[in-house]
Amino acid sequence: MKSLPEFKASLKDERPDPNLSVQLLALWHDGKGNWHEAHKQVDHLNDTLSAHVHAYLHRKEGDIWNADYWYQKAKQSRPEISLDEEWEKLVIQFL
Repeated sequence: MKSLPEFKASLKDERPDPNLSVQLLALWHDGKGNWHEAHKQVDHLNDTLSAHVHAYLHRKEGDIWNADYWYQKAKQSRPEISLDEEWEKLVIQFL
């Protein structure tokens, strides 16, 4: 999978591509509307890439304090863009 349109098209599939990174796997589950499964993929990881996805997920959840904590762990600041835009940027970053 090499592009955002391909990734979005894969959301119609029943299962994710087995070659997805953990970050993309979390974003795939989130794209399918399964926040809890998305969170489960990254909540136990401490690397900065996973922390960025974790931050986005908490921002989406509305837990801004927790999101800001994870943005700090990711060495990022909370973006002032829509959640959909952030999701797309993250997908592109990890593809």
